[in-house]
Amino acid sequence: MNVHVWHGHARRVGVLAGCTALVLGLTCTTAQAHTPSHRDPARRTLPAGDGWASHGSGTTGGAAADAAHVRTVTDWAQFTAALTEGGDAPRIIKVKGTIDAVADGCDALAVPGYDFDAYLEAYAPETWGLERDLTDEPDDSPEGLRRASAAHQDAAIKVNVPSDTTIIGVGRDAGIKGASLQIKDVDNVIVRNLTLESPVDCFPQWDPTDGDRGNWNSEYDTVVVYGSTHVWLDHNTFTDGAHPDSAAPTHFGMLYQQHDGELDIVKGANHVTASWNVFTEHDKTILIGNSDSESTAAGDRGKLKATFHHNLFENLTERTPRVRFGQVDVYNNHFVAGSGYGYSFGVGKESQLVAEHNAFTLPRGVSPAKVLKRWNDAPLTARHNLVDGRPVDLIAVHNAEIPEETLRSGAGWTPTLRRTVHPAWAVPALVRLGAGAGRLR
Repeated sequence: MNVHVWHGHARRVGVLAGCTALVLGLTCTTAQAHTPSHRDPARRTLPAGDGWASHGSGTTGGAAADAAHVRTVTDWAQFTAALTEGGDAPRIIKVKGTIDAVADGCDALAVPGYDFDAYLEAYAPETWGLERDLTDEPDDSPEGLRRASAAHQDAAIKVNVPSDTTIIGVGRDAGIKGASLQIKDVDNVIVRNLTLESPVDCFPQWDPTDGDRGNWNSEYDTVVVYGSTHVWLDHNTFTDGAHPDSAAPTHFGMLYQQHDGELDIVKGANHVTASWNVFTEHDKTILIGNSDSESTAAGDRGKLKATFHHNLFENLTERTPRVRFGQVDVYNNHFVAGSGYGYSFGVGKESQLVAEHNAFTLPRGVSPAKVLKRWNDAPLTARHNLVDGRPVDLIAVHNAEIPEETLRSGAGWTPTLRRTVHPAWAVPALVRLGAGAGRLR
């Protein structure tokens, strides 16, 4: 592990030109450290020691694919075919341009007879009430027709990514729009250099019994790592794109929610590295471990190990990430909060979060105490972090301002799978220059 850490303001470069030169130097060092000798980016593998995905057998994706199993795709039909053809052989899928899983729009997924206005009329709180859910509604009811339409969308946009696969964008403008990538019960997957626009749930469900006022519930995460091992997500941009929550309407007095998560790591998934990505314009961003239930815990304990480094988290509400059970290492990330900021790190059941050498930029009047959110009593390590350029003990300030949710210090483990640790003051510029789709070197 190469560690480059500077402490104290006195050692910062004194003039802007010098600081810029140093940051650019750090960027070049990092790029070299993460660029294997192979010239083809599609055959690059995760470097040794680069986060939890490098543990054990490491992560090579489809690097061993022969020429017959390398495909360049330009539309959704070609992409889904490339995922299913070729048996169990390693594969490389190169995405050129932006491919859209719902190019024909939501109306093309609706079953005959489905009408949203009829749905609103049938289940308005003033007529339906807030005491009954919609579980028993028949198939020919507005809810039944919504269920059938939702099943169409589910089948249309969810795709399973096989083991030993690399999916990589070609050039600076490659992306996948409106899809849900399911990395489920497989091993050894790489996803790089893609703008991933969150799928829009065309048919959210109204639940009158959710909370005191009812709520809209949506499906479809952008990427789901479910029971899988050795997954590397690198230089991607996760975004709501043309459909941000801020532009969503309200119905029955509640936000018409059409997004779920950007990245979920659940159901015993293990050994994941997310590096140099941008996560932006979203609400419930990253969930690690999806339940507190004992039945789920049996499969999650000792797993859900993930590393997040050199990512930009910008204009997000919460869950960056929210953690249950896993040993999760979060270092050298930049968190830029917006007006709807809730929290960054969710401390959940039996979590072992280590958050070090990160930079936070908070709006005026937002306290650093909000960075941490306690959902359950679990210890964490939070050291050498900067908030608006100043060192802050995140646990101490949280406990001082929110004593009813006291957090304990000391996650009980020390990360070793780190290649380069930069000083937190350099992180904003490094990440701004290097993170996201279109910035592979």
